[in-house]
Amino acid sequence: MKKRILTGDTPTGRLHIGHFVGSLENRIKLQHEYDTFIILANVHAYANYFDKSELINDNVYNVFLDNLAVGIDPNIATIFLESGVPELFELYSFFLTMVKHSRVIRNPSVKDEIKYKKLDPSIAFVVYPILQAADILGFNADLVPVGEDQLPVVEQTREIAREFNKTYGETFVIPEGKVGRVKRLVGTDGKMKMSKSGSNAILLSDDEEILRKKIKSLYTDPNRIHVTDPGKVEGNPAFIYHDAFNPNKEEVEDLKSRYLLGKVSDVEVKEKLFIALNNFLTPIREKRKYYEDHPQIAKEILIEGTKKARKVVIETIEKFREKTKLNSLIEIK
Repeated sequence: MKKRILTGDTPTGRLHIGHFVGSLENRIKLQHEYDTFIILANVHAYANYFDKSELINDNVYNVFLDNLAVGIDPNIATIFLESGVPELFELYSFFLTMVKHSRVIRNPSVKDEIKYKKLDPSIAFVVYPILQAADILGFNADLVPVGEDQLPVVEQTREIAREFNKTYGETFVIPEGKVGRVKRLVGTDGKMKMSKSGSNAILLSDDEEILRKKIKSLYTDPNRIHVTDPGKVEGNPAFIYHDAFNPNKEEVEDLKSRYLLGKVSDVEVKEKLFIALNNFLTPIREKRKYYEDHPQIAKEILIEGTKKARKVVIETIEKFREKTKLNSLIEIK
């Protein structure tokens, strides 16, 4: 049997190019090697927006299309809706009994996001890594492609799996996290993180006109006043994006060397970046449009994927109930 992947997205907004290099690219490559399950984690989204179900559903659909558009093959990988697999929440409830409060609030993924988004978080938000652990362990996933900021969540999942196995016997696989070739892509405003819920992201669904506007306003080197001024390449979003998405490495190195010497304008650097990113996004836009024009095909993919995912989790739940002796005093049919 193939080893298994569980990965996915919380639908708080459309996916961006940071998601591609951080996680999506690995999903596309590994879907042929692993039994791949991709979760649309809509219940997670309610931790931020419990009163915005229409927005969440809209985001779910767009994130679903983003995955298909970048190259996830629904004939190979399984995309499913988290809320369509209720057995996951049984695991979640049990795992909540295992994890100490002090451990939950120590998780860097939780602390950093609260600080970054300036949240007054719900309880569900604070314990979202526990639900994520249930998602991962419900599939007994061997590998979890994630962005760098989610590695602490994978580590907490590993702790839960080890503690459960120690107490009840071998039940869960201890998963490994896998980060993409670019650990964290800076935002177009130069801030440390591109955010799908913010305005500093280049979305995978951006059209050519929107992309051009975003590249034109891209943060570069604020200390470079004139074209002839030597510029800074390190930490410059324009060159970070060139390195990640421009396949013409000779062109990139030429731009860098001239930028350092004050022999190339930001306009030229940005124009060549626009061309590279537009070439990257064009086939993604085309595939997305196919599914937008064939909504019934997209709907069937999600329905069948959710049915398949639930069958897998039910197998895990049956083993979990047997080990914990839940419902052992009664018979439920």
